[in-house]
Amino acid sequence: MSPIMLRQIWSLVETTQTNVLLNLDDESLVQWLLRQLKTQRSLDSCEADLFSHYIQSRLPLIRDLARSRRALV
Repeated sequence: MSPIMLRQIWSLVETTQTNVLLNLDDESLVQWLLRQLKTQRSLDSCEADLFSHYIQSRLPLIRDLARSRRALV
């Protein structure tokens, strides 16, 4: 995965409301983030699978970041 792709994912996570990141179940959150990425750029099926697996593997970190953001408010 390229640095640009990684930046896109984490930028999206940072700008997404914490309630979305914390209230959706795992599969719904992965799909929601993928849909948002697809609005930013065209993804072929290989890229979509790559993003999906990457997001799935980082869900605990994504939720931890969202919880820490919520605690700051």
